[in-house]
Amino acid sequence: MLRERLEDLVSRAESLKARAANGTQAPTSPGGYGGAGAATQAPPATGTAEDAEDKEKEKLKKGLEGAIMTSKPNIRWDDVAGLEAAKGALQETVILPTRFPQLFTGKRVPWHGILLYGPPGTGKSFLAKACATEADATFFSISSSDLVSKWMGESEKLVRSLFEMARESKPAIIFVDEVDSLCGARGESGESDAARRIKTEFLAQMDGVGKDSSQILVLGATNTPWDLDSAIRRRFEKRVYIPLPDLEARVRLLTLHLGDTPHSCTPEAIRGIAAQTEGYSGADISILTRDALFEPVRKCQRARAFKRVERVTGDGKRSFWTPCSPGEPGAVPMTLMEVPASELLSPDVEASDFEATLRGTRVLNVSIPLSYL
Repeated sequence: MLRERLEDLVSRAESLKARAANGTQAPTSPGGYGGAGAATQAPPATGTAEDAEDKEKEKLKKGLEGAIMTSKPNIRWDDVAGLEAAKGALQETVILPTRFPQLFTGKRVPWHGILLYGPPGTGKSFLAKACATEADATFFSISSSDLVSKWMGESEKLVRSLFEMARESKPAIIFVDEVDSLCGARGESGESDAARRIKTEFLAQMDGVGKDSSQILVLGATNTPWDLDSAIRRRFEKRVYIPLPDLEARVRLLTLHLGDTPHSCTPEAIRGIAAQTEGYSGADISILTRDALFEPVRKCQRARAFKRVERVTGDGKRSFWTPCSPGEPGAVPMTLMEVPASELLSPDVEASDFEATLRGTRVLNVSIPLSYL
């Protein structure tokens, strides 16, 4: 019985071998529904290599659509205190070529790469937001996470797709924040092949060999320019140092951050506060001002007595409770939690609130030498 079964299998194998040699297709089932004439050829492939490639490109571009800034940040040049050199460089690269193209003829062409470098918190990213608001251009805000993929070879394709999208929607600005995390020096120990390929593709796209790179600006920001690959640094033709704010810029920053908050700080008092913030970055001054704005809240929390004051509001003259010292005339012993919420009036911000905040603040900021780049 077993021998007969083996002979049957060998016979069937020989039959299949003969069919393959003759170029015909085997029956669709061992039972043989229909003979060789019933066999049909396989249907032709419906897609082509070009279609598959186009679909892959569309998928990559769709993943980068989140990097396109569709709404303006509503930050104007006037909102940026100081940094006149940086604002001038961006205006002559982004604003003027679009508005006055006749100025840029012959060899006078706008910059294709601008690197903003300087200590942290000095306004590099803030300046890029102002550029996105003022420029009539498509703005791509990119970080390293947008261009790094776990799939082999996809990261460099993302870089290529990014520049293709920029060329399709020019004028365009590609802003790469913390560009050193994406384009660090090649050849470092522990550098992966994928990271090296990303840098190589970035270099090729910034060069734009064989491609139209007009009306495309690559804007980079970094705190550590010495960590950038030298070839990447060379492709940023214009390098703008963003320094710590000077006295006038600090006065402007304090005024901007105070805004419409009720305060009794005179211009002379604000200038005196600014003089004490030498070495502070723009971010440091923002945090300092926010901390000082909380001093009236802390006074309300610490108060053990409140007094009645009259204020004119939209509903007419009203009476409010405001914190005071227990010895003041009209002081009533009570705590903040005993004051009706609709009758509380917080004190105005005073220069002494900044003094109290400054006493508990220590700032260390190191400037980058202007001659480094």
